[in-house]
Amino acid sequence: MNLLQALIEAYPETEFLIADGFDDAVIGYHQPSERLVYSIRKCIDILIEEGMNEEDALEHFYYNVEGSYVGEKTPIWADDTVYYGDYEGGAKIF
Repeated sequence: MNLLQALIEAYPETEFLIADGFDDAVIGYHQPSERLVYSIRKCIDILIEEGMNEEDALEHFYYNVEGSYVGEKTPIWADDTVYYGDYEGGAKIF
C-alpha cells in the first residue's frame, strides 16, 4: 500500500484530485484545503523511469503538470529538488 492508498482509506469522505501516473510521488495531504501534496523530485524520477531524459522530464513536468490548474483541489507541488551537499557552490538544483 502506498501513501495515496492509505490517505484514500483514512479519509473516505474526501474527494481527492489525483495526478495520473504519480501515485508514488504523493508525500502528504493538506487537510485544510483537502489537497494532495506531491514531491516534485519523485514526479520527475517517475517521468525519467518512463523513458524521458532529465531535460525532457523537467520541461514536461513544469509545463504540463505543475503548470496546469484544474480547480480548487489542484495538487500542491512540494519543491524538494534542492540538494545541499559537500561540494563547491553549496546548493544544487536537481
